[in-house]
Amino acid sequence: MNSKSPRKVRKAVFPVAGLGTRFLPATKVIPKEMLTVVDKPVIQYAVEEAIEAGIEHFVFVTGRGKGAIEDHFDLAYELEATLKARGKSAEFEMLKASRPLAGAASFVRQQEPLGLGHAVWCARDIVGDEPFALALPDMLIHGRRGCFAQMIDVYSRHGGNIIAVEEVPHEHVNRYGVVALADDMGHETFRITGMVEKPKVEDAPSDLIISGRYILQPEIFAKLATQKPGAGGEIQLTDAMIALMGEQDFFSYRFEGTTYDCGDKVGYLAANVALALDRPDIEPKFRPLLDKLVKK
Repeated sequence: MNSKSPRKVRKAVFPVAGLGTRFLPATKVIPKEMLTVVDKPVIQYAVEEAIEAGIEHFVFVTGRGKGAIEDHFDLAYELEATLKARGKSAEFEMLKASRPLAGAASFVRQQEPLGLGHAVWCARDIVGDEPFALALPDMLIHGRRGCFAQMIDVYSRHGGNIIAVEEVPHEHVNRYGVVALADDMGHETFRITGMVEKPKVEDAPSDLIISGRYILQPEIFAKLATQKPGAGGEIQLTDAMIALMGEQDFFSYRFEGTTYDCGDKVGYLAANVALALDRPDIEPKFRPLLDKLVKK
């Protein structure tokens, strides 16, 4: 591939088949991706981030009981008609803006929970022979500019495969996938020489962890097709990326923004507080209440 003119990233994959067991009983009938941060579902933040980056097609890898996600990104005729009839134009336009264009969203089932790598592989026929973005919706990344938009800039300079990373305290590296780095490419970008999933603290190659945003070349699907189960008996995306690293360039990018793990109760609560404080329509009333709670 010519790194000076990489192929455009048009599609994004969103693995949304997880059961959300850490949020039971709330997720008994509501997909975890539909839990709201302030007033939008977690999945919508990830989709809007992709839209900002110029993504044109959205591929959702779903499972049983996830129909609410498909409905959320569909036209809600009765609701929109009622809003128009009542003159609620702002609300109507907000719903309209959050809806992908007709034919721009695809949904495919992951029938068994066989891991992130398997979920990505399930999207192979829809993605086809194109580079694609991959977002783990649980990881809500909040900043002045979306993480994907920043990564597209890096991709346009270097091509290859791009992985968003961030630094964590060294004693926490055993909780994450960690990258090993070589050349400094500038603009917070480094060439990746290795990856390891949840290493021992003393064996970690760096303090930089994989943050749930990727730009990957389509050759990853061939690696996933033959990938044997790894950690936890699941098909691990990290293992397939390590295999592909012998054939293609991988770059890490230290993005600007803050990550909130909305698959974790504490991270989810922190996201609600942080994004509420960032809203001029909410912050003036919310901050005094928050200050009272903190002082208790």
